[in-house]
Amino acid sequence: MNDHAGSALRDWRQRRNLSQLDLAVRADVSTRHLSYVETGRARPSPEMILRLCEELAVPLRDQNQILLAGGYAPAHPEHSLTDPPMADINAAIEAILQAHQPYPALVIDSRWELVTANEAAFLMLDGIPEDLLEPPVNVLRLSLDPRGLAPRIANLAEWRDHLVVRLRRQYDASGDPVIGAMLEEMADGDAVPHPSVVSSALVVPLDLRVAGDTVLSFVSTTTVFGTPREVTLSELAIEAFYPADEATRKYLNGA
Repeated sequence: MNDHAGSALRDWRQRRNLSQLDLAVRADVSTRHLSYVETGRARPSPEMILRLCEELAVPLRDQNQILLAGGYAPAHPEHSLTDPPMADINAAIEAILQAHQPYPALVIDSRWELVTANEAAFLMLDGIPEDLLEPPVNVLRLSLDPRGLAPRIANLAEWRDHLVVRLRRQYDASGDPVIGAMLEEMADGDAVPHPSVVSSALVVPLDLRVAGDTVLSFVSTTTVFGTPREVTLSELAIEAFYPADEATRKYLNGA
C-alpha cells in the first residue's frame, strides 16, 4: 500500500510545482529519503506523511486518504454539523448567518453544495422551480441555470467569468476531479475568461434583479474557519453578500 501513499505525495508535490529538493528542505528530510518514499522503496511514518502534507497544503480529507494508503488510520475526524461534537461550531455558524440579516449569507461546502443559509438568502431564491431546490443544491450551477438565477443576474457574463476564475483557482489548489468537471462544464472550452466589459469597479458585483426593474447590487466576502482540524469544518465557507450601493442598502433595510 505504501507505493500508493508515496505516489500520492509525489502528485501533490508536482501540483505545487516543487522539486524534491524544495520539499525536502521545507520538511527537513533528506532528498534521498523523500525519493524513496515517493517510489515506495521506503515506508514513511504517519508523522512523516503529515509533515509532508502540511508543507504541501494538502486538504485534510486527502491527508486521511494518503494515511489510509500508507496503512495508517486517518488523523482528522469527520462529523456532520448536527453531530454533538460540532454543536458549538454549528451555533457559531447560525449566529453569523442571523447577525448578517437583512443581507444574504449562505454556507457552502468545498463542492459548492448549499449547507444552510439565512432568510435573506432564501428570499433571493423565491420563485425558483422547486425541482432545482431539491437537496443537494449546487449553488454555482443554480446561479447559472437558465431556470435558476441566471435570468435575474443583470451582469451575468461578468459574474460567470468571475466564477470560472474562482473555480479554476480552487481546482489548481485542490485537484478535486468534481471541481475539475464543474470547471470544464462552465468554461465551455475557453482557456481564459473574457469579460465583455472592462469595469472600473473595485470588485466584481452581483447585480440581481428583484421585483420589477429593481436591481440590487452586492459585493461578497468568503469566510473560512482558521486552522481547522476536522474534515467537514475545513471544507465549509460562509458566503456573505453586502450592499454595493446605497440604493441596495435602503431596499434591504426597508427604508
